[in-house]
Amino acid sequence: MIVNWRVGLAGIVTGIGLLLSVPAFAHHSFEAEYDAKKPITVTGTVTKVEWMNPHARFYVDVKDESGKVTNWNFELGSPNVLKRQGWQRDSLKAGDTVTVEGYLAKDGSSLANARRVTLADGRRVFAGSAPGEGGPQQ
Repeated sequence: MIVNWRVGLAGIVTGIGLLLSVPAFAHHSFEAEYDAKKPITVTGTVTKVEWMNPHARFYVDVKDESGKVTNWNFELGSPNVLKRQGWQRDSLKAGDTVTVEGYLAKDGSSLANARRVTLADGRRVFAGSAPGEGGPQQ
């Protein structure tokens, strides 16, 4: 009976440890995913905002010269960092037209690290990506 109790406790402790480590696996450095030599600036319509850790994200429909629309995924800093930069949860809303400056993902997808965002009201805000993560300094 004591052996079963210890095995059960070890399983619970291991499970909790794994659950607590998941956010650490999700975080990455700028250099791991983005290319500082490939800046991008796009203007489009916000379609979705995800205000969550470890990085907030937002999605923008961007129309190219031929009229084709591509939905871009932009990574921001954490909600805590964004708040210190002057962001509010409603700074970006679906339907807003924004201009985003950032750096393309290395994999060539429609993913980018946002560095500066010009909001619908004309304010320019930093995207909260921490200096020293390998990305260009702001």
